[in-house]
Amino acid sequence: MHSLVFFCAQKVISDHASTRKALDSIPHEIYPVLFKAAFLDQRILVLRDLVQMWPFAELNFSSILKKSKHCDQDMIREKPNKQCLQAVILGVKDYVINELRQNRSLTSRKTRASTSKDKYTFRKNRLLRIVDLTGFPDDGDNQDEDTISQWSRSVALAKACIEVSRTSKREEYNSSKRRKGKGGVPMKGSCDSQMCVNIHANLFITSHSYGTVKDALHLSQTFPLCLKCRVLRVEELSVKKTISILELLDPMVLRKIELRYNNLGLCCLSTVFPYIPRFVNLNSLKLPYSNIDVRYMTLEVEEFFQKMVSVLSQLPNLKELNLVSSRLSGRIRELLSVLQQPLESLELAYCFLLPADVTYLASSHHAATLKKLDVSGNNLSDVLLNPFCQLLQQASNSLIYLDIMECRVMDRQLSAFLPALRQCSQLQYFSCFCNPISSEGLKSLLHCVVELPNLKVVVHPNPVDCYEEGLPWPPSTYDLIDYSVDQEKLSRVDAELNEIRLNAVRTDIVTTVKLYNIEWY
Repeated sequence: MHSLVFFCAQKVISDHASTRKALDSIPHEIYPVLFKAAFLDQRILVLRDLVQMWPFAELNFSSILKKSKHCDQDMIREKPNKQCLQAVILGVKDYVINELRQNRSLTSRKTRASTSKDKYTFRKNRLLRIVDLTGFPDDGDNQDEDTISQWSRSVALAKACIEVSRTSKREEYNSSKRRKGKGGVPMKGSCDSQMCVNIHANLFITSHSYGTVKDALHLSQTFPLCLKCRVLRVEELSVKKTISILELLDPMVLRKIELRYNNLGLCCLSTVFPYIPRFVNLNSLKLPYSNIDVRYMTLEVEEFFQKMVSVLSQLPNLKELNLVSSRLSGRIRELLSVLQQPLESLELAYCFLLPADVTYLASSHHAATLKKLDVSGNNLSDVLLNPFCQLLQQASNSLIYLDIMECRVMDRQLSAFLPALRQCSQLQYFSCFCNPISSEGLKSLLHCVVELPNLKVVVHPNPVDCYEEGLPWPPSTYDLIDYSVDQEKLSRVDAELNEIRLNAVRTDIVTTVKLYNIEWY
């Protein structure tokens, strides 16, 4: 639904020439509505003009594109349109370059007469200080050709910063030449803090984009378009390159660090660890697929592990921790007991957990605050089952997202923790994908979870009794994924599951055998 104000805004922006002429006389409070309308209708030229005329100190995408009284479309949850975002970046770049030229013009006049009043007026009228492009979702599995990926956004922003720095150098050089010709002294290029526009962004850096982004971050320290990283995602970078990026980031702005698929191991990570505590506002640390293994400890590896423990103890605001595919058998208590605050998100998939690890979690200060818990790939079919049920009970009042994919859960184990699952009143997402569960087990599960008022998604496996004859027992993950399924049997089970949802009046719940992306926060 759109309000009358929003419909009027769409009408105003439908003609670019008219909009451009009218921007000076449009009330400032209408600008955010015009911006969202232009973004929705993909009015590229209007977006660029709006940025250059922006009347506030901050241009915040999350605030403007979220669901509002004028437009109930929550555009910040959607992948951004490529042309629209590029138009905004160009608008910011043009804005800064224009301000540079005006400032140089004022400085030049100051050499001929006292223009302190002019300078004051210029600074007073200039408002834009922050452009916040954070808030858009991660790329996910599919990338639409009309949208722009996080990696491409990072590169586009970096190139804009580099181009502004070049323009600034060129303008400073020309200005210096003119002053030298009139007896002046050339000035060294430096960034006046009152001239800076800070772009807050989530950066995704790989080996292909490393050089460009690093140059932009380095130039941001001395030039007026400053790239500030809120969320850092680094993929397949060496230790040296990772550290060089961390050294250039603003320690007050960074909130999340994700180092993934780097295969660094504890030895190399211990070189990176000392650079992490300087980010005092860090609330999320993700180290998935980093080849951490503490099962076969030497004195040297133990030293590296203790460095990791020490770093975690120095992160006072940490709420999210991802150690997926780290072999942490028996060491969870040491890692998590040093955290100053209880976690809200804990991902320990494929971590070879032992009963002592899960027992600690169930009794820890983290259990009652967990909103996301991922223990995929850990064997819940045997000795981990009872402590896992205890953990589920302790987290039942807060848990939103639960993933037990590939945990060797069969009907017996499923029945054992359904009573605890039934207590999870806040649960929105539950995945038991790739577990050997029968159709009867799935029906029992669905009868349980339809009682959960906030549940949105259930990701379940194909029932083991719907496979063609000859399925090995117990089936491996590969068997459950690759073995032939009897589509006729599967259709009958799907119909029965759908009937359970209909009888419970819960058609809002999605039941699927496909991995499903959902934001837990």
